Amino acid sequence: MLGLRTAIFKVSDIVKATEWYSRAFETTPYFNEPFYVGFNIGGYELGLQPEEKPVKVKAESVLVYWGVLAVEQEYERLLALGATEHEKPQNVGGDIIVATVKDPWGNILGIIYNPGFKVEE
Repeated sequence: MLGLRTAIFKVSDIVKATEWYSRAFETTPYFNEPFYVGFNIGGYELGLQPEEKPVKVKAESVLVYWGVLAVEQEYERLLALGATEHEKPQNVGGDIIVATVKDPWGNILGIIYNPGFKVEE
């Protein structure tokens, strides 16, 4: 295993999701087609794909956390953009702080501050 490469979120409206994720991650996609939208987030791929059959409730079995410097601030900013609360910011040990929100399509979006995390090349 070489490590995480891509996290994909299924959405019912890929155009609106592209706009929302562009604001949420403060960047534009490097690849933008009706069947897939790709963002480069710190060297990792965040992808959007249209749902073939939109679902009302999505499984909560996988969490993906994106690194941030200030969890509380980013959590509040995501809520202001239209995300909904999932798990409020909390310290999970040492200096590590995590939080999760749900995007407007019901996907869980995690944020984490972990000063000890280092990307291995």
